[in-house]
Amino acid sequence: MNQFFQRHHRSVYTFALRRLNEPADAADVLNDVMLQVWRGADRFAGQSKVTTWLLGIANHKIMDIYRKRKRHDHDELDHSCEDQHAANEGFDISLAQDAAMVKHCMDKLSEAHREVVHLTFFEDMSYPDIAKVVGCPPGTVKTRMMHAKKNLKRCLQAQQAA
Repeated sequence: MNQFFQRHHRSVYTFALRRLNEPADAADVLNDVMLQVWRGADRFAGQSKVTTWLLGIANHKIMDIYRKRKRHDHDELDHSCEDQHAANEGFDISLAQDAAMVKHCMDKLSEAHREVVHLTFFEDMSYPDIAKVVGCPPGTVKTRMMHAKKNLKRCLQAQQAA
């Protein structure tokens, strides 16, 4: 179990932290997921990757937290990260403005759309794997991504025009 934890704890914690924006809650999700794995590892049917299975469990735990909070949090950009490759201050300012525009537009997406964007681009998951995590058909994931991209594009174009 220690080897399993060492191999997978980072991806589960990062997934939870990006969704909850609260390190203590993300740590709780990680502990709950690993405890559930410990108690019910025999339920893993091998029909998906282990990571997909773990993130599916984590997703359910996160949704429980959302229900307890009675509000839906979303991803926050970490403004404390610095780009070590930035050539000058003007470039840094431009990046910050672009990040702010993307954050603003991501905030306007529905929770379902933000979720598929996050799993696709931050967790590098395929549509079939995302479908298993969120509990819907792969076609629904594709449709959500199509609408999310369309809405992001429209929002970003409006932000640039303003």
